[in-house]
Amino acid sequence: MTAPYYSDDSVTLYLGDCHEVTDWLAADVLVTDPPYGIGWRTGGGLKTPGRRAKSRANAGIAGDLDVSNRDAALAAWGDRRCAVVFGSPTIIAPTGTRQVLVYRKPADAGVRGTFGGFRRDIELIYLLGPWVSGIGGRSAVLTTGAANVGATTGLASRYSHPHAKPVDVMTDLVAACPPGVVADPFAGCGSTLVAARNLGRRAVGVEIDERYCEVIARRLAQDVLPIGGVS
Repeated sequence: MTAPYYSDDSVTLYLGDCHEVTDWLAADVLVTDPPYGIGWRTGGGLKTPGRRAKSRANAGIAGDLDVSNRDAALAAWGDRRCAVVFGSPTIIAPTGTRQVLVYRKPADAGVRGTFGGFRRDIELIYLLGPWVSGIGGRSAVLTTGAANVGATTGLASRYSHPHAKPVDVMTDLVAACPPGVVADPFAGCGSTLVAARNLGRRAVGVEIDERYCEVIARRLAQDVLPIGGVS
């Protein structure tokens, strides 16, 4: 049995591969931001002409060469429990998708690698599993109160993770889920786990990169943020 990297009364975090560390499979709902399968990487960051870039190059995300990691995790999870899964608009949706939401990023995001002058400033959010059908009351487009996300002073820089998600967005998603323990097998910088704990829910996460486990542990060791916090 793998010992937790971090544990408190609400959250348990494991360092490892979610295909090998499987405690998350006992949870009640899945909320995760897996590798998208786009082979993402970046260079030395944006910079003002004549000045050095403030952000460091990032060699990429583990397991991001294709969607096999995402799909293997979803196959293990099955279709009898609800799941919320982030993804790229350029990649095929997971099998069994019931509805697609849109996460619209702030104005500083998605300025690299664009075509036609349009920013790459949206991500998709797939709802899978036995969600209850009904009459919708809110927009399927989610936004954040965070002033920036991708800038050198934004979330990506603060948590040293290029795909850091704002806690307010993750709070909205977790709050919409059925009750029970929240699982995030691709924990990244820990926003899902922070959001779950802020809502008074238990959560279990797995992260394969120890540097991000360190980030998550530091975040969780801090005081609980108010519901709706964007840090």
